[in-house]
This record gives sequence, structure tokens and C-alpha cells, in this order.
Amino acid sequence: MRGPLLSWDARLSGALVRSVPDAVTEGLSDLGNIPVALPVLLLAAAYAALRGNRRGAVAAAVAMALVPALVVPLKEWTARPGPLEPWAAGYFPSGHTATAFVAYAGAALLLRPHLGRWWPAAAALVLTGATAVGLVLRGFHWPLDVLASLLMCTPLLLAVRRSCRSTRRSSG
Repeated sequence: MRGPLLSWDARLSGALVRSVPDAVTEGLSDLGNIPVALPVLLLAAAYAALRGNRRGAVAAAVAMALVPALVVPLKEWTARPGPLEPWAAGYFPSGHTATAFVAYAGAALLLRPHLGRWWPAAAALVLTGATAVGLVLRGFHWPLDVLASLLMCTPLLLAVRRSCRSTRRSSG
């Protein structure tokens, strides 16, 4: 790997991978699996829609649907190998991190008018962070794969936030 970012990425990954037992890190990384994260978002969207925030619920669902449309082409274009599988390709960006971030932060944005501002945000931060840490420590992804997913999905979540905000203003 060449370049300052890729060299840093490789050194950091080399220091972190397998520093925690695999059973722990696999469990953390599984928080980004679709069967785990998607039901959280769907339940929050259903609750928000029932409470009158249909626009926010739809925006969150659309944001989640856009995740593979953003992630898959980049994986194919970059064909980046994995930290523990240099023969495999498609590790950049991290789909698990993107899924976790959009699902948990989207759910937090939908639930915050009902549960308070900080509790849902803290839960989303912990769940997304646990996913990201698990992926890097297990060696499923490089640190930059995870960071790229977070940056890439931020505009999606800003759109969800805006939809939730405009719903509150129009209903108030």
C-alpha cells in the first residue's frame, strides 16, 4: 500500500486486528447486519408514522434503501482487498458500517421527539461505534473503509433530519 493515508490505514489496522477475541468482535460487527439493524429502523419508522411523522419515516426508509446504491458501486470500482484477505476485493467502503449508521441514527432521529434528544442519539452512537470497532478489530475492514462509510452516509441522515424537522414545524 502506498500513500500517506493508506500507509496509516495499514499500520493502524496491523496494530488493532485480532487484539480482542474474535467472538467479541464478530458479535459487535454483526450489529451492522441487515437482519439486525433494519428491523430497528423499521420499528422506529412505523412508530414515527403512527405518531404523525410519515415524512420522516419515509425519508429514513429511502435513506436505508439508498445505502446499497452508494456502497456497491464504490466496492466494485475500488476493488480494495481486505486486511486479512488480500486475495478478495470489495472492502471499501464498509456496507455494515453504512447499514448500522443509517439504521441506528435514522431510528434515533425518528424517536427523539418522543424519547428525548440525547438517549436515542447516544444509543445510535454506541451501536454504530460498536459495529465499526468490531469490523476493524476483527479484520473485516480497514479503518478508512469504516470512516468512508460514515462520511458517505452523513448526507442521507441530514436529509432524514431535515424531513423530521419540517414535520415538527408543520404539525406545530
